[in-house]
Amino acid sequence: MNLEKLITEGRNPDTMDIDKLDTIDMLKKINNEDKKVAIAVEKVVPDIAKAVDGIVERMKRGGRLIYIGAGTSGRLGILDASECPPTYGTDPNLVVGIIAGGDKAIRNAVEGAEDNKDAGKQDLININLTANDSVVGIAASGRTPYVIGALEYCKMVGTFTIGLSCNPEAGFSDVVDVMITPVVGPEVIMGSTRMKAGTAQKLVLNMLSTCTMIKLGKVYSNLMVDVQANNEKLLERAKRIVKLATGEDDEIIKKTLQKTHYNVKLTILMIVTGLDMMKAQELLKLSDGYIAKAIKLSERW
Repeated sequence: MNLEKLITEGRNPDTMDIDKLDTIDMLKKINNEDKKVAIAVEKVVPDIAKAVDGIVERMKRGGRLIYIGAGTSGRLGILDASECPPTYGTDPNLVVGIIAGGDKAIRNAVEGAEDNKDAGKQDLININLTANDSVVGIAASGRTPYVIGALEYCKMVGTFTIGLSCNPEAGFSDVVDVMITPVVGPEVIMGSTRMKAGTAQKLVLNMLSTCTMIKLGKVYSNLMVDVQANNEKLLERAKRIVKLATGEDDEIIKKTLQKTHYNVKLTILMIVTGLDMMKAQELLKLSDGYIAKAIKLSERW
């Protein structure tokens, strides 16, 4: 790999003196570079939209969203995947993060793992990849052999593929169905792609998973109505979400949540429509889990 040709491996002319600055000015340099990230992501929003629509279409057929990467890119995928179950009440196997070198590589660098092309393929075989799944290959350089091996296997299976890179000429761009390329430019410290490139990747992954969950009916207005209330903080959040959605009396909210075993979505629908639990459950099923759609349907009952 010729690093000189990669934008993410370039030397940033605006930070050549960073080692001579006082702390405040160092931080200003970093902050000024970080400001460029959101603008770079804004430019690729249409590509992110194509990816979301493809993911949702396949999830409705029983597919999964799978992130795969090495190093920082792999860790960011695992981070995004691991937040979906508590936030949106998803099965832990619905959004999956895979990293080159396995779980050990989450905390420690596993030398050579990213160069193993066959391992990318094997890790997808190990989770029984199907044509209904969607795979996001994440690599700041766009040339990581592990990720390329995984994406090439996806094409054999017929899986929907998305590439996420911060280099305009990513090596896997001709392998994927949708290419997302927020070009953030050279890093503050040359080659430290955990910085701007990592931030851009995290923003994109947040958008992919969040928009997917919204389109699967897991959000009502801007409230996370499938939140799993399994600790004190989340129990209080569940109450607050129902309060914001319904404006109902606190005692009624508490009793209804207890009745539904803290199923926030069901609680909201029962309070808003006045339906009993069995009818509200039936209505949610008919509405594919969308509260707004269920409320409209209830007007016909």
